[in-house]
Amino acid sequence: MPTTADKPGAKYIGKSIDKVDALERVTGKATFGADIHLPGMLHGKVLRSPHPHAWIKRIDARKALALDGVKAVVTAADFPPIDTAAGTIGGELLVDIVDLRKMTLAHDKALYDGHSIAAVAATTPEIAERALELIEVEYEVLPPVEDSLDAMKPNAPLLHEALYTKTLGEKPSKPSNVAAYIESSRGDVERGFAEADLVHETTYSTVMVHQGYIEPTTATAWVQADGKVTVWSSTQGIFGIRRSVSSLLDIPLHRVNVIPMEVGGAFGGKIYAILEPLAVLLSRKAGRPVKIVMSRAEVFRATGPGSPMHAVIKTGTKKNGALTACYAKIIMDAGAFPGAPVGGAAAVSFGPYKVDNLKIEGYDVVTNKPRVQAYRAPGGTPIAFAIETHMDEVAEKLGIDPLKFRVTNAPDEGDKATNDQPYNRIGMKEILRRISRHSSWTTPLEPGPHRGRGLACGYWQGATLTSSATLMVNSDGTMTLNSGQVDLTGTRTTTRQIVAEEMQVPIEDVDVRVGDTDSSPYTDLSAGSRTAYSFGAAVNAACKHALSQLKGHAAAQFKVDSKEVQYANGKFWVRENPEQNVNLRTLAANSLRRASGPVCGYGTVTRLQAAHQFAAHVADVEVDPDTGKVTVLRYTAFQDVGKAINPVQVEGQMQGGVSQGAGWALTEYYHYDKGTLRNPTFLDYRMPTALDLPMIDCEIIEVPASDGPYGVRGVGEVPIVPPGGALANAIYRATGARLYNLPMTPEAIFSAMQKGQKRKKG
Repeated sequence: MPTTADKPGAKYIGKSIDKVDALERVTGKATFGADIHLPGMLHGKVLRSPHPHAWIKRIDARKALALDGVKAVVTAADFPPIDTAAGTIGGELLVDIVDLRKMTLAHDKALYDGHSIAAVAATTPEIAERALELIEVEYEVLPPVEDSLDAMKPNAPLLHEALYTKTLGEKPSKPSNVAAYIESSRGDVERGFAEADLVHETTYSTVMVHQGYIEPTTATAWVQADGKVTVWSSTQGIFGIRRSVSSLLDIPLHRVNVIPMEVGGAFGGKIYAILEPLAVLLSRKAGRPVKIVMSRAEVFRATGPGSPMHAVIKTGTKKNGALTACYAKIIMDAGAFPGAPVGGAAAVSFGPYKVDNLKIEGYDVVTNKPRVQAYRAPGGTPIAFAIETHMDEVAEKLGIDPLKFRVTNAPDEGDKATNDQPYNRIGMKEILRRISRHSSWTTPLEPGPHRGRGLACGYWQGATLTSSATLMVNSDGTMTLNSGQVDLTGTRTTTRQIVAEEMQVPIEDVDVRVGDTDSSPYTDLSAGSRTAYSFGAAVNAACKHALSQLKGHAAAQFKVDSKEVQYANGKFWVRENPEQNVNLRTLAANSLRRASGPVCGYGTVTRLQAAHQFAAHVADVEVDPDTGKVTVLRYTAFQDVGKAINPVQVEGQMQGGVSQGAGWALTEYYHYDKGTLRNPTFLDYRMPTALDLPMIDCEIIEVPASDGPYGVRGVGEVPIVPPGGALANAIYRATGARLYNLPMTPEAIFSAMQKGQKRKKG
């Protein structure tokens, strides 16, 4: 797709332009979901189960309804008949609509600590809280299933009596907690292992973590007298929320309007409609708008964290380091309803490696925990920790430098991904070449005991889906871009850059608006590293459409064919007669009453080629031998971004992913005790802060993608993939202790060091 910025001397593409919304965010003027205040608005609160697994025998809300100030109470009985809900919805992790309904309000069973049972709307938050205490619920408590390995046992308590494992084979004769089994393979794995000089097998595990977004989940709804529903949502995709509300509550799509609010962090965790249907039901009953804002404890207990994993990795290699066979068994915990990121984990697993003989088995398992949601390359972080730690061990056993080992096995264009599809243009080898020359790898560690350096690779395929945009050329020559693409990380800024570049106008003359579902063309959610790629392509197409119309206006004025019209820097002229010209502002003003009328460009794209993302990280650490505490001394992230439209924003994405990946690797975990979450606060959950990490260095590599505008690739997800492996490998070189479980807390590291010392003495 040729673009203006493909030519030398791009004015805005590739430049670090300031974020358009920076000032309103730092001054507190940005309007987030909790900032909504409507006339007569009520406050909603949700009653949540204290039990991780229990039958709901009875719900009595009469005392709550009698409390002065309470205007409505809803339970699962307020949903339309269940046969009206069908299909799946979501982004990278799809959820069945019926399961989403049961996530919104428990039906016959409470399936995790924090599962919503009922919701209340009252005139004040305090009255709503008091009303929750007055709702009587009778439970029949059942034994909880905390771990996916326990859930797979034949005698494990069943979460769903009608859940049968989905496979390509026959339907099983009995229900189980295994929701799905997937398998992908190529070549002859057993022959590959037989041909190997070294066969190595290891086992890994990770636990549940949370995205840690600062803004709690919130939703506001107003059902007007005529039945029209308006929802204000902090969401990653307004059209997905509209469809969810429509499907769950049996309301026609055109009767639901979803308005996006500013989003204070999401990372994949704000896709499903878990509060919006409650707010609509309460508003419908009360006849007034209702706002629900989760507490921090509710966010931890009842939204969608990242999936835990158990994995077995087995590889065969030749003495020169060439892989002959790879096998992975991946068991992922979905929480209470099916839909763990097994597919994402399988795709990421051996993505950075070229191998002819491959087999991957995946299990999607339900447990008594909240249903997981996407978390930046869902499934990628835990499986990459396993694969990259394993590959580091293999390289060591073969006596090969870990970078050289990865160079030997790095894929190139035409090699096959784990899904057996050939890669288009990719930058994995260029990343490794850059590392081989970079000081983070070539400079020796500063002298000191218990210091080590680790390397790990990462991969993410990225989503494409559908994006649309409209570009209005105003009568004064300025431009307004309108879309429903939610801005999570600076989309409005990069969009301005694309429009200004393609239309060759000052960037100050471009405005970008994110509209609601009633006023914007359909666009899929902002997730999957698809926004700059797919939406950028739609914006690019809208610019070309608008420019074509403007050339048509100019051609009519010049009385020539539009093919004869040239354009640059706000000026149109006839190719063979440059003296015959008109400027953009004049042409735009004339378009209101001449030729074909006002100019509005429309662009839409779907089914672009995949823009594969690769990254590799180098980490230097120091470990305190007396406590096991890790200090990250230096961290360098290398990433192929295709083309950095706004380099400083790209660096921010890379640094954010590394920070979250480091937290996943070292400190963060859900602590469950008999199915009850014991650390649902930032005080106890232990996210890393700026004091826990060094300045993260970013090395941007630009190998253009095969499709889309400017060769750009998504950048937001792959940076979270390598940190676990990079830090684990660095810790090993600092301590001599290999760790096979995340998080690598000081206690875990100290224990591993002590065991290693005992083995040496023995």
